[in-house]
Amino acid sequence: MKYLRMPEWIALILGGLTYFSFAPYRYFWLMPLLFAGLIYLMIRHEHKAVRLAYCWGFSAYLIHNYWVYISLHDVGGLPTVVAMPMTALFPLYLALYPALSAWITRRMHTFSTSVRYGLIFPLAWTFSEYLRHWALTGFGWGALGYSQMVTSPLSGLTPVGGIFLVTLATAFCGAWLAMLLLPQTWKIRPTWALGILLLCVLSGSLKNISWTKDDGSLTRVALVQGNVAQTLKFDPDYIQQNIQSYYDEIRQIHDADIVILPESAIPVLRESLPVEILHNFAEVAKKNQFSLAVGMIQLTPERNGYQNVVFHMTEEAFRQPENHYYAKNHLVPFGEFRPLPAITAWIYQLMNMPLSDFSSGGKGQMPLHLGNQKVAFNICYEDSFGDELIASAKQSTMMANVSNMGWFGRSNAMNLQLQHAQARALENGRYLVRATNNGMTAVVNPQGKITALIPRDTKQILKAPIKGFQGETPYMKMGGSLPLILGIGWLLVVLGFWNFKRKTTHKRG
Repeated sequence: MKYLRMPEWIALILGGLTYFSFAPYRYFWLMPLLFAGLIYLMIRHEHKAVRLAYCWGFSAYLIHNYWVYISLHDVGGLPTVVAMPMTALFPLYLALYPALSAWITRRMHTFSTSVRYGLIFPLAWTFSEYLRHWALTGFGWGALGYSQMVTSPLSGLTPVGGIFLVTLATAFCGAWLAMLLLPQTWKIRPTWALGILLLCVLSGSLKNISWTKDDGSLTRVALVQGNVAQTLKFDPDYIQQNIQSYYDEIRQIHDADIVILPESAIPVLRESLPVEILHNFAEVAKKNQFSLAVGMIQLTPERNGYQNVVFHMTEEAFRQPENHYYAKNHLVPFGEFRPLPAITAWIYQLMNMPLSDFSSGGKGQMPLHLGNQKVAFNICYEDSFGDELIASAKQSTMMANVSNMGWFGRSNAMNLQLQHAQARALENGRYLVRATNNGMTAVVNPQGKITALIPRDTKQILKAPIKGFQGETPYMKMGGSLPLILGIGWLLVVLGFWNFKRKTTHKRG
């Protein structure tokens, strides 16, 4: 603690306050102000810039991801003495990426303050955010851009360049706000103010553009929220009761074309279920004239592991399951697969975590044909990885996410994930529906707006009309965020080389 002086404490406070810029609070305007506060601190105490960025990031990611403790301790049963350090280790690691962006900026010391913190730092921050999004399987929660979904004018950039373009724009707004506070830049303050204004106006005008168009199809969806307690979900004494509950729910649906049940609604291997249970579900779907998609577990095609899938319940699918299911591709470390098992095996001996070693389903899986729609599915936190969803979304008319948020108790994790779903709908210009175990079951339109939502922690069925959409947004045509990030990386390399030449020339002089 003796190493934390007043600037570090201010950075910790500013980072913690970012929590209120995300769902469910959604004070989008707060994020640029807090980011500006960080930059102002870094400029005033430049010898501490890396440490200040680390403090800001640690506080932001600790509060943003506090639900990790709930998953490990409250639900997973991990003892407090183990769960608390593991929860703290997560933001301690994530904060390295803001520190990296500050380190890159500090290295460019031959440039003026306004260039370093008005241009280079936002570029370096966005680049490091992308690294955080992908390194060690990736974790992009807390990215600046998500705070702007969808009431901020900056959200208009989402279908153009994805969440990282919005992150870059948010970082620029914060940086240019900080420039307005610096006495050494007072002569060009109108330039910074004009830059913020133009960025917001341009982004806001893009929100009026429809990048995709409806294909004329209309379908009625029913999203079943079972609200099964996580402690009972995999309990052998309750599995039959839970399956029967879902069966009773769908028997009552007579006014839908597509019915979707949440992730692992049937939490046992499909191959080990009594045949009559599967046929009963398929028979109800046929009788009530809807297509039924159910989250469940199945063996891999090679039968050497198991997968987390959404299965299209038809008699044909039972005979030939190929092309009748979507298998989760981006798995959760520690939750769905065991990283470094020789080192981490002891953790699982302390936890109540069934089915923690899934196999990946592979990239670019085909949409499922449900009713008159081609539905691109993703499962749980896969909707945090927009680039990975494009290949399937291009071939779809709508998107769907199935999740089980029971792992996160009454935390705000489900609100945050719904905000991610809004970004995915915007990026791909399609409706995205979410069927969850206990929330947030919702419908998000192609403009990223939530058009239907049922209360969390309740047992309900959400019914809504959905239009099919076709076409591609600019983000989809680019193939994702990589062109933007490569451009940022190239620019940083050029600036770094220029900085090196100026430094060398200065030494010679």
